[in-house]
Amino acid sequence: MQRLLPVALAAALILAGACAHATASVSSSPAPAVGASQAISAAAAGTATRVPGRDTIVSRTLGNGLKVVVWPDHDIPSVAYYTFYRVGGRNEYPGITGLAHYFEHMMFNGTSRRAPGEFDRTMEAAGGSNNAYTSNDLTVYQDWFPVSALELIFDLEGDRMANLAFDPKVVESERGVVFSERRSSIDNDNFGSLAEQMQATAYTAHPYQFPVIGWPSDIENWKADDLKRFYRTYYAPNNATVFVVGAVEPEQVFALAEKYLAGIARQPAPTPITTVEPEQQGERRLVLEKADAQSPLLAYAFHTGLRANDADRPALDLLARILAQGESSRLHQRLVEREQAAIDVGTYDVGDFDPGLLYVYAVLAPDGDLGKVERLLDEELARIARDGVTADELAKARNLDSSAFWRGLATISGKAQALGTYEVFHGDYGKLFDAPAAVEAVTGERIQALAKRIFRNQNRTVGTLKPVAAKENQP
Repeated sequence: MQRLLPVALAAALILAGACAHATASVSSSPAPAVGASQAISAAAAGTATRVPGRDTIVSRTLGNGLKVVVWPDHDIPSVAYYTFYRVGGRNEYPGITGLAHYFEHMMFNGTSRRAPGEFDRTMEAAGGSNNAYTSNDLTVYQDWFPVSALELIFDLEGDRMANLAFDPKVVESERGVVFSERRSSIDNDNFGSLAEQMQATAYTAHPYQFPVIGWPSDIENWKADDLKRFYRTYYAPNNATVFVVGAVEPEQVFALAEKYLAGIARQPAPTPITTVEPEQQGERRLVLEKADAQSPLLAYAFHTGLRANDADRPALDLLARILAQGESSRLHQRLVEREQAAIDVGTYDVGDFDPGLLYVYAVLAPDGDLGKVERLLDEELARIARDGVTADELAKARNLDSSAFWRGLATISGKAQALGTYEVFHGDYGKLFDAPAAVEAVTGERIQALAKRIFRNQNRTVGTLKPVAAKENQP
């Protein structure tokens, strides 16, 4: 689903529910909305599959469980190499919250073969760049480089998948970096603080309640054994999928995967996450008071009951667009243009492997009236549930979705991200090409039915951030 919100709130919500790490000159943010001929040994024999009608995309699963998906694209002599690890905040528990994000940092900080920082220096010297992000569900490592560096990148990625080092000095240094990141993006950020508290309030059982960046006491107390156990469990080839898109040929990629990745040992499968969040039985409210805040914030978090691969996710996407994407959207027109009660509005959804939340929020002027904004939001959400959407609204939302979809597939980076999203969350990268038809099939009646089910007061958490005067003589 597309994330329909301004950059400031996007960063805050991402850091409450996902964190990004940039180490080189080119960066890429997570999408809404997420390794020549192969000498196949008997131990690593895999299967090759092709997407019907998309014969240029080929996948092969190595003997250690690592799946490699290749999409040749020779428009430019460059390559995108994405590794999707199935580990995020949902795989943590009290005592180790934040570890997935911490490893996003550690994976750039040395192996038994390479010193801390050498990964980046080597890649940049070859003309490449990289980034990474952590979410509730995934950690994704992204490399972009000229095709001449293809074998080098396989060597680098295989090395850190197999041989990560745990030098005590580096461990403590990165612990400090994460603390600093938490202070800047959560503790000292109004959006981040509110999003973290709402997530912790909206979920009572499921691990989506934990901030991906981690609770401060957990960051302070991770032990070396915690780190090593987490790495071995989740950074295993059978818990990852590699996507290579660009000026390559499949057999060339599979040969390099055999050389650098097939020998990495498979690990026991991680313990499945079986906790199901109980249905919310009544409205929850929280008020956050901050002395350094200037503008009030109001946000609702509704349980959607939807996973990424549920049939109604396209309807949720269109509903969010109709509510808040662009100046002609319902919430912008009512709250910002006509009533001038807010200076910005938006929607955002979190949750993919398991049922998530749809946030609806408003940013007020410093002297804004929170009661009035809440009344207006309630009226608009009730209206869409009662009366549905117009044909023009539905057409506009479909057009926005279509343009975003095809624009994303215009680059090798977008292709790699899209393949990964559909392979991991939908179980088949080929379903990527069914997405436009799924959106076109959404009717106004489906959107209205979804709005009726979701936009209930007993199904929501209301979060308010209020600026307050600083207390004098406070220690």
